[in-house]
Amino acid sequence: MTEFTELIPGLPEELALECLSRLYFSTHRVAARVCSRWRSLFQSRDFYYQRKLTGHTRKVACLVQLLPVQAGSDRLKPTSPPAYGVSIYDPVSGAWDRINPVPKYPNGLPLFCQLASSEGKLVLMGGWDPASYDPVRDVFVYDFTTRRWRQGRDMPEARSFFAAGEVGGRVFVAGGHDESKNALSSAWAYDVAADEWAELPRMSQERDECEGLVIGSDFWVVSGYRTETQGGFVASAERFDSAAGEWRCVEDAWVASRCPRSNVGVGKDGRLFCWAESESAVRVGACGIELGGRTYVSGSNCQGGSPEFFMVEGQNGKFMRIEVPDEFLRFVQSGCCVEV
Repeated sequence: MTEFTELIPGLPEELALECLSRLYFSTHRVAARVCSRWRSLFQSRDFYYQRKLTGHTRKVACLVQLLPVQAGSDRLKPTSPPAYGVSIYDPVSGAWDRINPVPKYPNGLPLFCQLASSEGKLVLMGGWDPASYDPVRDVFVYDFTTRRWRQGRDMPEARSFFAAGEVGGRVFVAGGHDESKNALSSAWAYDVAADEWAELPRMSQERDECEGLVIGSDFWVVSGYRTETQGGFVASAERFDSAAGEWRCVEDAWVASRCPRSNVGVGKDGRLFCWAESESAVRVGACGIELGGRTYVSGSNCQGGSPEFFMVEGQNGKFMRIEVPDEFLRFVQSGCCVEV
């Protein structure tokens, strides 16, 4: 590998850094091979924040999406579980791509796993083992520069159908249920860079099948239900004030009488709303992901219907269909925004 004393020979350091900051994220893997200094630069947190500060990052949707069935695959058998992978949609270029499988799960992601992002990296947590259906505590972190997964420190406790969201480089998880289907009120924070978990105060109540989102610098856990009222989604939410280190209950935050998972939007007035009730084409299996001034939304108009894909400009704006290649015309279970 070549080694340069200057980032780009003949250019001042500041100008060279500006040039490299403008490279599209999908080229970083190849650019990192130019020399060891470029490799260190492209993989550094400082370079990520330099790109973000100068407006050269891009917000993409990372989706837990049903994979196409391959001829000869075991998935053709009626008893075979569905297989999911991570798809990427770039709303600026309109390009679709698929991330390489997690090495531990080459034939499909853990079922009902959760995605979050931190400092330009994708974090995948929890879910059910696709072969045994046992809940897993696995954590994997995907680096878009190297295009590789690394295994992080396991979640402190197994949980399924929990809320997740990132604030300040930490991924917060809360609620869901344990291996015995008991709803949880516990919460933890994962520092992706340090690969460490820290326990948070408990929420005021158990919240199974809740939804997580970040508003400002607060992590919100929306709706959910208690163990003894399974399926009875509550209207309240809880938000964690990371500065104060405490939860605050928000009454009547969720007015829809349905599961909030992947389904919560924030309106112009700051109130939460249900994406499935905003457009008939996505009334079933709705998934909304805010991408900075625009929102990716997908779903079907009936149970078993073909999925449809939209971009919504602004908050509560007009639904505009987007072109999707045939291999990505599949159900989307959940997802998150990653700024890369």
